[in-house]
Amino acid sequence: MKRALIAATLYFLVLFALGFSFGTLRVLVVAPRLGVLGATLLEVPLMLAAAFFICRWAIGRWHVPPVLSARGAMVLWFLVLLALFETLVGVAFFGRTLAGTWAGLATPAGLIGLTAQIIAALLPLYVGRSGRR
Repeated sequence: MKRALIAATLYFLVLFALGFSFGTLRVLVVAPRLGVLGATLLEVPLMLAAAFFICRWAIGRWHVPPVLSARGAMVLWFLVLLALFETLVGVAFFGRTLAGTWAGLATPAGLIGLTAQIIAALLPLYVGRSGRR
């Protein structure tokens, strides 16, 4: 179980850092040209592709077995970290309230982003299950 939690933490941290970088480009460069929804639609496939490879790397690096208990722990820990970091970054760096941070998920772009985050969180259940890495 320890390996699964370490792998989930690394998977989350690398993906979150990448997402923060992409998000900065999305907001400052792409959204003014394509709008918030268009920029989100452009970013999501890139993030999901990156999530697949980062997840596969973390699982392989920490030898997380393809059993539901280990992979489920990865999913749950990823979601806890995601909720915590999303909230802290929104409040600490962007001056949002807790309610404002979570209300942003109700917009079309927010729902698409949330869906992508849930898919990324669920990837450990599917990645590397065939034994090929």
